[in-house]
Amino acid sequence: MAFAITQTCCNDATCVSVCPVNCIHPTPEERAFGSTEMLHIDPKSCIDCGACADACPVDAVLPLDRLTGGQREYARINAAYFEQDGTKPSGEEGTPARPGPNFHAWGEPSFDRVLPSDFGPLRVAIVGTGPAGMYAAKDLLLHTRAEVTLVDRLPVAGGLVRYGVAPDHPATKKVGETFARFLTHPRARTYLDLDVGTHVTAEELAAHHDAVIYAVGAATDRRLGIPGEDRPGVVSATTFVAWYNAHPEVAADAVDLSSERVVVVGNGNVALDVARILVSDPETLAGTGIAGHALAELRRGKVREVVLLGRRGPEHAAYTRPELLALKHLPGVDLLIDDHDPRIGAAIDAAGPRDKAAVLRGTAREAVDWSLPPGTAGRRRIVFRFLSSPVAVCGGEDTRAVRVTGGTSEPEIPAGLVLRAVGYRGAAQAGLPFDEATGTVPHERGRVTGRPGTYVVGWIKRGPSGGIGANRACAAETVGSLLADAVAGTLPAPAGGPKAFRRLVRRRRR
Repeated sequence: MAFAITQTCCNDATCVSVCPVNCIHPTPEERAFGSTEMLHIDPKSCIDCGACADACPVDAVLPLDRLTGGQREYARINAAYFEQDGTKPSGEEGTPARPGPNFHAWGEPSFDRVLPSDFGPLRVAIVGTGPAGMYAAKDLLLHTRAEVTLVDRLPVAGGLVRYGVAPDHPATKKVGETFARFLTHPRARTYLDLDVGTHVTAEELAAHHDAVIYAVGAATDRRLGIPGEDRPGVVSATTFVAWYNAHPEVAADAVDLSSERVVVVGNGNVALDVARILVSDPETLAGTGIAGHALAELRRGKVREVVLLGRRGPEHAAYTRPELLALKHLPGVDLLIDDHDPRIGAAIDAAGPRDKAAVLRGTAREAVDWSLPPGTAGRRRIVFRFLSSPVAVCGGEDTRAVRVTGGTSEPEIPAGLVLRAVGYRGAAQAGLPFDEATGTVPHERGRVTGRPGTYVVGWIKRGPSGGIGANRACAAETVGSLLADAVAGTLPAPAGGPKAFRRLVRRRRR
């Protein structure tokens, strides 16, 4: 019985390195790697050894005979990837899908052109304990003799794995267990609740280490730039996600769910996460890691309908197929497409089997009358309104409606809560250059421009794109640059040692 990769795939590619028959694609050597929504197992080549399932950090790999309910669709998705011509993975020219034993080089980065003897002892500080920072720590601790100082401004490590993953995706959160062992590694020292820029300066951190890697992510969100955006009742999805994950910087009463209809602006995976949590039965969330205050608000809340606004059509939506598939199998929840523009239905009907718009085929369509009460009695629903953008948030002292484009007029959609989910954005870091246009720190292969010994990794390096696994290659590039600089002797010599840094931290925390 073959295996299949399912919704929670993080593209880490650990499964690729352990597969003995090279049946998982695209591999990191193939051009499609990083551009596909997930990895795929060829059912005709899989020998049912289970190595991929054992190696997967997010429990995304399952035997076909264990797929239940909506998971069964992933058997088809995996197989369809290899059906282009029977020999090549989709989108790969000249790369056989089933060439036999796995002799490709992908695995843990070895940095085999750089040996520990090529440079002296290193002390590296990493600011941020999310996936990007922890992949960098893993590379340094497993492949060099470096001592690593892990710094996080929050009292709990994990970054977006801890505070950005939906509570009903516990398998995705499991990747944090993979990283946790490095927080207590013999050559690592972890400082939580320590803010660089408040407790210590960037210059002080650099003065006590040979190099500093910033893995601070994208902590803010993009704004809509429309009238009424600052009204009470307009909340960023960043705040909403942090609220239901008990982020210490978001108040328990930050979200009010007393409105029957919520409008979510955006149609990426975060928007789908938000919509799914809002319409899920609170009792199904009770056994997850959801914050107690969020669960209580969901239980007493009145939300019956979530409207997802997407400025593009269904063929160009930003969400991935796996996340959209998850919405189709929510008990007690109906999906509806607002058929206000003929181009929407045409795009769905014309979609090929591997196009994300095809997932919506069979979903009910109607031109929604927004003057009517939301949803159907006893059920909840999610409404997709494609080819539509918000023009203004309307109301008096609070939010009452969102005026949107689409169709022949600018209708108003009554709603008491508006969540903007149009993307994360990096924030300027004290002591580092910053590109306002991209929301990133200027760099060259991870080397911060004009700051010898200072590096970036993750979303603050490349922008808010790519999931957990994308940080693996990103971290390998940055660590490779750091080690090359160590060999070249271009790292600034630190003025203070580990004991001096510990004393400094103790003084500043008083």
